[in-house]
Amino acid sequence: MKLRDFINQYILFGGVRLSKGTSDGELAEFFSLVHPVKTEHQLVRIGGPNDGGYLVPDDFKGIKVCFSPGVAASAHFEEALANRGIKSFLADYSVECPPIKNPFFFFEKKFLGTKNNEMYTTLASWIDRNAPQEEEMILQMDIEGAEYSVILSTPEEIMRKFRIIVIEFHNLEQLAERSGFQLVNLTFSKLLSDFDIVHIHPNNCTQTLRYRYYDLPPVMEFTFLRKNRVSLRLAVTDFPHPLDCANLTSRKDHVLPRCWRGKSR
Repeated sequence: MKLRDFINQYILFGGVRLSKGTSDGELAEFFSLVHPVKTEHQLVRIGGPNDGGYLVPDDFKGIKVCFSPGVAASAHFEEALANRGIKSFLADYSVECPPIKNPFFFFEKKFLGTKNNEMYTTLASWIDRNAPQEEEMILQMDIEGAEYSVILSTPEEIMRKFRIIVIEFHNLEQLAERSGFQLVNLTFSKLLSDFDIVHIHPNNCTQTLRYRYYDLPPVMEFTFLRKNRVSLRLAVTDFPHPLDCANLTSRKDHVLPRCWRGKSR
């Protein structure tokens, strides 16, 4: 177990309370809503076999644009979209350019955030500069914990421009703590008003932490599909998904804990 994992386990779950813990009732209600469903759109893997590859619904017809904040050492996801004729707008202030050149890539040296200045751009203004007329897009977001403030500050009508959303959520262990739970719950409540969760995969970069009856992987990948693209919703019964792969090949992959699968699973 890494030092960070040990400290989180000790502070949040070992009896040292820095703030009020989340009640069983609040957690039970949260987990009754936040689980994947199977739709009429088969999941396909876009990107590489490990970190940087994601499972998304095979519902790409009419999509021409992806917004992808957070530039990593690889761009397998965006490269695979380029092979489908989909342009990717990338943004990250911490790097000078994407890891590879591609005529379908358009880079901006800014962090995605809640304000507009030399270092930051909001999602709404970023879209307005590059694809103001597009109504069917993909959002792939890995911004190291800033995803909560970005989602909560972005108007619903802007979020609904995305048909498919892939987000790597960080710091999910904060569900065990009252104020952290409120932040995560508000964020998911906003997304779930317009989107269905179609896939969840724990990132094996950290140790899964346990609080009361609940297993909390601190980092997990979520794929959402806008509700008006879904007419069939079934329980997901196969965990892991056959296309799931470990983010880190040096560690055993994590299987999605039962509390994230829905009541019947």
